[in-house]
Amino acid sequence: MQVLRTRAEWRAATNAVRSAGGTIGFVPTMGALHRGHQSLLDVARGACDAVAMSIFVNPLQFNDPEDIARYPRPLEKDLDIAEAAGCDLVFVPEVTEIYPSFPEMPATTVRVAGPALGFEGADRPGHFDGVATVVTLLFELTGPCRGFFGEKDFQQVAVVTQMVRDLGMPVEVVPCPTVRESDGLALSSRNVRLSPEGRTHAAVFSRSLRLGKELLSEGVSVDDVETSMANEIAAEPTVTLFYAVCVDPITLQPVRQSDHNGEVQLLVAGEVDGVRLLDNMRAHRSDAA
Repeated sequence: MQVLRTRAEWRAATNAVRSAGGTIGFVPTMGALHRGHQSLLDVARGACDAVAMSIFVNPLQFNDPEDIARYPRPLEKDLDIAEAAGCDLVFVPEVTEIYPSFPEMPATTVRVAGPALGFEGADRPGHFDGVATVVTLLFELTGPCRGFFGEKDFQQVAVVTQMVRDLGMPVEVVPCPTVRESDGLALSSRNVRLSPEGRTHAAVFSRSLRLGKELLSEGVSVDDVETSMANEIAAEPTVTLFYAVCVDPITLQPVRQSDHNGEVQLLVAGEVDGVRLLDNMRAHRSDAA
């Protein structure tokens, strides 16, 4: 496994793969790797000739200095996980390698709208612009590839997919299923910051999603489904709810009761132990109640 730290090294390594006729599966991460990341590497390894991963905590997507300061950075452990998972190339740049003007903001950034405007985008101003900027840079440095993203961050996947389409990037975005603990909690790098009690309480997010999915399949109205999901989370007094909604899986626009039967994405987010957590689940609407 090659560990590369500069733009020039990364570009040369990825170009060498393609020059030899190989395809690249690219997994952008912020490190603190877990089984969810490993699953992305596994899918990429099965679909491409070479697996490439970046580990970079992107300052542009944080609007809370304390949040980025607390973000876990177990680099040596991450590199061991990447090597065990069969990763071929790992890009571990310094912040100034990605943003030469740092700590000054770069003069050029990517601004996104559409699926970026609500939910995480509304609660965390500038977050998705920061995501879009770093992902654009990483795609440009990596070159033509398939990019593998976990659906746990469903809105992020929608934003990146829209951005790639709008800018005509030579990248195929591949969404991959959320990996969960036995009690349903979605794996997240932020979970390590939860207390044992908070870890138990956080499972309420997946319970609320399963409830919403069941109610939608029974023909319960969208408004009542959203209320039921919110009430399920509110019943856990240590959890602060940010939103519990039913949206269109492509546009992330609210689903109206008058819409025809079809696929719906359930989104929930909240805070446990001061840690922001989010989750989602696909469901199917039915009028057969």
